[in-house]
Amino acid sequence: MTTGLRARVLPGTPRRALAAIAVLAAAVPVLGPATGSAAVRLALMAALFAALARVLHWRAQRVDAERRLWRGLELTAALHAAAALGGLVLSGSGAGADAGLAPLTWASVVAFPAVYGPLVLWNRSRTQIADPNDTVNGLAAVLAVVAVSSTVLAYTAGSAGSGAGWLVQPRLAQLGVAFVVLGTVATVTMIADLRRDLRSWLLLTCFAGDLVAATETAVTGGGDLAWTATAVAIGCTGLAAVLRPAPVTPQPTDPTATTVGAFVVLMACTAVLFLGALGAPTTAAGTWCAGIAAAAASLRLLLNVKDLAELAVSRREALTDDLTGVANRRAVLRRVRRLCGQGQPFVLALLDLEKFTEVNDGLGHAAGDDLLRLVGRRLESMLGPDAVVGRLGGDEFAVVVPAPPGPVRDGLAARLGADLCRWMSEPFDVGGLTLHVRSSVGLARHDVVPHAADACSTELLRHADTALYDAKRSGAGAVVHDPARHVDDTGRLALVEELRTASRTGQLVLHHQPQVDVATGRTVGVEALVRWQHPTRGLLGPAEFVPLAEVHGLMGVVTDVVLSQAVAQAAQWRRDGLDLRISVNLSASNLLDTALPERVDGLLRTHGVPPSSLVLEVTETVLMSDPDRSLAVVGALTELGTTVSIDDFGTGYASLTYLRELPVAELKLDRSFTADLRTDPRTAAIVSSTIDLAHRLGLRVVAEGVEDPATLAHLAALDCDESQGYLHSPPLPAAELVRWLEAREHLLRT
Repeated sequence: MTTGLRARVLPGTPRRALAAIAVLAAAVPVLGPATGSAAVRLALMAALFAALARVLHWRAQRVDAERRLWRGLELTAALHAAAALGGLVLSGSGAGADAGLAPLTWASVVAFPAVYGPLVLWNRSRTQIADPNDTVNGLAAVLAVVAVSSTVLAYTAGSAGSGAGWLVQPRLAQLGVAFVVLGTVATVTMIADLRRDLRSWLLLTCFAGDLVAATETAVTGGGDLAWTATAVAIGCTGLAAVLRPAPVTPQPTDPTATTVGAFVVLMACTAVLFLGALGAPTTAAGTWCAGIAAAAASLRLLLNVKDLAELAVSRREALTDDLTGVANRRAVLRRVRRLCGQGQPFVLALLDLEKFTEVNDGLGHAAGDDLLRLVGRRLESMLGPDAVVGRLGGDEFAVVVPAPPGPVRDGLAARLGADLCRWMSEPFDVGGLTLHVRSSVGLARHDVVPHAADACSTELLRHADTALYDAKRSGAGAVVHDPARHVDDTGRLALVEELRTASRTGQLVLHHQPQVDVATGRTVGVEALVRWQHPTRGLLGPAEFVPLAEVHGLMGVVTDVVLSQAVAQAAQWRRDGLDLRISVNLSASNLLDTALPERVDGLLRTHGVPPSSLVLEVTETVLMSDPDRSLAVVGALTELGTTVSIDDFGTGYASLTYLRELPVAELKLDRSFTADLRTDPRTAAIVSSTIDLAHRLGLRVVAEGVEDPATLAHLAALDCDESQGYLHSPPLPAAELVRWLEAREHLLRT
């Protein structure tokens, strides 16, 4: 125990001052009663308080933590030392023992503001006690104690009550100070902290000793018990000052404590004033103290009302989306949890705006913000007062609608989904432009069975998100979650979150499929195809995660990873003597990204790869989704020197006009044409005319899905430029592709 205590003592402790405190504190209960002299006791107290002030000064200067508290206690000790010396002088001048004790009594009262605020702040660092500068409430409590004590003394007419007023009232004030300070320290939450911080025990004992001494002084005028309690208080304070502070986490202010305290003070003072009004025996000082304390407590309550009003505003702002003014994600989840806990049936709908990125990119972010505000206002105006409209983030909104009683409940989700789609189909006026916005809605229902709030909200969000994904994928507008049909929602959403991590941790890898010159058989390029090396599911093909990436806004991140790896691989091959063209697929969101050309240019420059070695493949559907925007991005990519290729040509609906205007240099015939090339004359005619048209336009033609020599021979007869397919090789990792190239080169030479 001794070893543990030594380990907790701060280094550099003023041992002489501590030793003086220990010796003098032990001498007070012995020498005082033995001599019976007030002068001896006052001299001992002056020395004790001086030694304590020395220790507290060292503590305040040496350690930054809680410095304000120890400075306040240092000032208190210094005042008491000076007061003891003053009392010693008065006692020696023949003024009497009571006069000699008066300065010490006044010192406790005068020092109250210096120690009360820091004590509350120190207390607050462990608990949730209120404002650290709440001196108004503390002074009101002191005056209330004085008023109540004066009234009680007026009834009892005890020894203290019979003394001179200038002696009695300071003693009552000292009693009030000791009572309030001890109450400040000895809070319920701080008591729970006593096991962790020995200093809490020591200071609690210190102020308990002060209260005992003040009570003894007020009742008897100062006896042996008062002197002994004061000595114990000084010793505990000195020991607390040299111990290491325990680590604490500051807590937010709680206005409850000051509100309750002010109310108690107000009631006590009202009782004193009421007794005086009824003619009960009171003192003038008690009446004045009661009136001033009541006014101070009332002021504290008014300040609390102001604080609570500001707190209400802050809480409302914490539950409101800054941009749109509707509820934010926190508020929506709170409403969902509350309804789940109450067992009330309701519908949760997630609404996502289609192609919102195009509004931001085409008209600017200010127009996009205006559109989001208009969407929020329209939803709030269309739904009833019981519904909650919230913005979860980006262009995704949530709607929570409680179900009314009766049979109409069953069709609420379907009707709400149809209504939301219809409301969103109406045009929006944004900056003088009329915008038509298409939306997808996913809905989930909650039945009347109460659920655990957190589990319920998580499950409903997952179900609604699954339905939203189905709506976006199918183009159905609104989809209600169906447990029989949407059975894999948990795994799918988990996969989306894992994909976010995979894009940052190198789990996305590239496999490369060769593109072979039909005339010479030489490999002239490769197509980089993304795979996901999942840590538990193994190697996943693009069909298992690319649609999820597109729907959940991850396609830009995935494409950036693929582009970066592809360009880096092309640079490595060039350093190894392999001059291979590399092709990368772009999605719809990529082609509408006006910053894409700049990023591509930066990659090529960083790795020293010529732009002609990079081919960027886009589908007809992607090109036609927004021809004007697509033309601008494709034009910028072409100006860099890269090649733009139309992938899966023939499966979309591109017109020849756009084919003429778009600066593409390559067409890739879809595998559906090459598969039927030898068996369907109409397909053969289409392929032949497409190859001829492409050559007349100066475009290169690459046939995908070539799987047998006969198809390759037919393509050669039609003058197709390049072929790609399993006839040559499946997609391979870079190292295996190099070995395949070496083997094929050897075969061609022989």
